[in-house]
Amino acid sequence: MEGKNLEWRMIILYLGQYYMSSYMPTPLPMPLPIRFKTLMTTPHAKILNARLVGQSGQWDLRVENAQVVSVTETKEGGRDPKYRGEVLDVAGDWVSLGGVDLQINGALGLAFPDLTIDRRAELHTIGEFLWDCGIDGYCPTIVTCSMQQVQQSLACFAGFESKGPGHAEILGIHLEGPFLNPEKRGAHPIEFIQPLTIEGIKRLLGDYASLVRIMTLAPEMDPTGESIDYLRSLGIIVSLGHSQATAQQAKHAFDHGATMVTHAFNAMPGLHHREPGLLGQAIVDDRVRCGLIADGQHVTPIMLDLLLRSSGSAGLFLVSDALSPLGLPDGDYPWDCRTITVKNGTARLPDGTLSGTTRDLFYGALNLVGWGLCDLEQAITLCTVSPRDAIGDPAKTDPIGPVARLLRWPALTNVAN
Repeated sequence: MEGKNLEWRMIILYLGQYYMSSYMPTPLPMPLPIRFKTLMTTPHAKILNARLVGQSGQWDLRVENAQVVSVTETKEGGRDPKYRGEVLDVAGDWVSLGGVDLQINGALGLAFPDLTIDRRAELHTIGEFLWDCGIDGYCPTIVTCSMQQVQQSLACFAGFESKGPGHAEILGIHLEGPFLNPEKRGAHPIEFIQPLTIEGIKRLLGDYASLVRIMTLAPEMDPTGESIDYLRSLGIIVSLGHSQATAQQAKHAFDHGATMVTHAFNAMPGLHHREPGLLGQAIVDDRVRCGLIADGQHVTPIMLDLLLRSSGSAGLFLVSDALSPLGLPDGDYPWDCRTITVKNGTARLPDGTLSGTTRDLFYGALNLVGWGLCDLEQAITLCTVSPRDAIGDPAKTDPIGPVARLLRWPALTNVAN
């Protein structure tokens, strides 16, 4: 890195407007402050000399009314003198879709399990905040709590419209629990852990099954696999986590339709040469995508490197796993009936149990590049293409079609150099 003030510029295309921001990495473990500047332009534009993830060479994009209508390979003298719209030459910088965060527990002081009707307006503020962090869409995550609290939160999301200018879109709810292995519950309160049965799932979901996109569960708690079958019949993605599952038990769950792993390495057995466990089985199964927290606290960079080398962007995606103090300074904050202490962006319970982070999604991506574990293209992919692939949205390597906005990144291969 050339000094401590390397500027990361982000150009955001949104409804025909370009927004310029600066992303200023500083040495870990300091947070990455974000500053935005606005550059207005017309609804019709051409973006020239862009690099796109998954593609070699440089490309020109034509934008009409917030839609990328064409993507063509850049040619010498490619400027059309007859074109009357705005022309932006990004000079070989990366251009990508916005990020998608599939595991985020709250922000700006609101934990999603604590959502009530009188606090529902805060979702608009959170949507704006996440948009400013470069996030196009997210899955609000409800961790283990009482059935009543889950139902209350789901009822509030049911009446909320997240789509709108300048807001990150809610892509469905992620229920992380309560069907977890008590021995691997982590920071989840044991009094609300439930047996994994179809009847229990029905009670939990109530009338809100259609809102739920992902459910994290421990597959060994139902050896028949029938609970996974039932969830898949509802169109809910099953992610394995907070589990003691062996490799054989994990394979059984994957054969029944589970396709994701929640925060790889955390709240599950480590890799072992005689019993590779849930994670080992996931790594060798091409049907499975593993979520990964790259804040530098949940998983050591050496193990992150191991996962990246073994699975790559096709088998991994980044998540923030951010808690409600995301966007707030370090300090003590309420968390269910307990208190968490946030220091340098890491949240812990009073007994020292790691409970989450207050870093955003792209913080982890920049960590991977800064640690020399991957290049910028792969880091962008892990936040934009890979999570869309994990939930069954098209894993687009070019942004043609309707887009919320586009992000511009400097064409650097490794900010550590």
